[in-house]
Amino acid sequence: MIIGIPKEIMPGEARVASSPETVKKFVSAGMQVLVEKSAGDGSFYHDEDYKLAGAEIIDCPKDLFQRAELILKVKEPLFNEQVKLHEVEMMHEGQYLITFIHPASPVNHDMVKMLAKQGVTSLTLDGIPRISRAQNMDALTSMSTCAGYKGILLAANALPNFMPQMFTAVGAIKPAKVLVLGVGVAGLQALATARRLGAITYAADIRPAAAEQAQSLGAKVVETGVPSELAIAKGGYANSLTEEWLVKERENLKEVIKECDVVFCSALVPGKIAPILITEEMLKEMKNGSVVVDISIDQGGNCALTPPGKVEVKHGVTLIGIKNIPGILPTSSTWMFAQNVFNLVHFLTKDKRIVLDMDDEIVQSILVTHRGEIVHSGAKEAMGLK
Repeated sequence: MIIGIPKEIMPGEARVASSPETVKKFVSAGMQVLVEKSAGDGSFYHDEDYKLAGAEIIDCPKDLFQRAELILKVKEPLFNEQVKLHEVEMMHEGQYLITFIHPASPVNHDMVKMLAKQGVTSLTLDGIPRISRAQNMDALTSMSTCAGYKGILLAANALPNFMPQMFTAVGAIKPAKVLVLGVGVAGLQALATARRLGAITYAADIRPAAAEQAQSLGAKVVETGVPSELAIAKGGYANSLTEEWLVKERENLKEVIKECDVVFCSALVPGKIAPILITEEMLKEMKNGSVVVDISIDQGGNCALTPPGKVEVKHGVTLIGIKNIPGILPTSSTWMFAQNVFNLVHFLTKDKRIVLDMDDEIVQSILVTHRGEIVHSGAKEAMGLK
């Protein structure tokens, strides 16, 4: 099987879908790997590294897409300005694609339809189920780990004061207080990182089990007032709350938020708009110079005023709405992503070919288009298809 690794074309995207380490694994497994020229430069993996691992370096993306049987990418297919073609237009019938597709998102519907029309079998990494045998394929969890760590570093950099307690010749300076809203993978990593930096940590999550995990990392749990029977959805994820319960949750969080130097927002409901947990009125009451890092911004954000893709100061608070935080930690995030993708390809491959077991839970969860049709249930529902 010939595997193609194109250069990512989304502006600002420094990651790449395969590291030299995973290329070497693919080659050792009897596969041929094509890597587009300078595809790994942003992650500090260079063409020579890929050559030494056994890859062939390809100058033109059109040649790579034409020759490859399996395309591995980080981001969904986009229009390539270099060759004036959409990446899907360069793909061909019977080809496989593995990447983050987010097929239910309205902005991706046309692209998903193009994949089906082109006869491409596409598999989305955001569909990997949270089950034990799929853990080493779960790129979403890996990227959340990166976002939690780097997000706290961004907050520390934006703070006008020290994060840890400091004892100086002129007196002691108290440590910063950090509140994490939504204690999933990213939230837990944010708590651990803030604690390493010497902050006093607080955590809030409507799910009792998540709050317990935060407590095990030394965080003080802030009670949200939401009953557990309303809080937990299928698969252990947070449930979507009514406005009445969101008002009660915000009321319980308000006093702690006023006292905090950093609020890290990572509260998400799968397939829904992120709940607003910090209103403009609450923001006005925060300390001057405090920081909000809102990694839920792709789904609207937990703070009402977070600027998508930007950093702005509003009411004396620095709001960080940077998207794709894992992309600014490119070497580590690429290394993790590449391992996840290799493990998924290895799982799907029999006798050096991809073989899809349609009865397998992992395949059912990630398959988006196959044999000219859109098969992903979430995408079909979002598109109004039967």
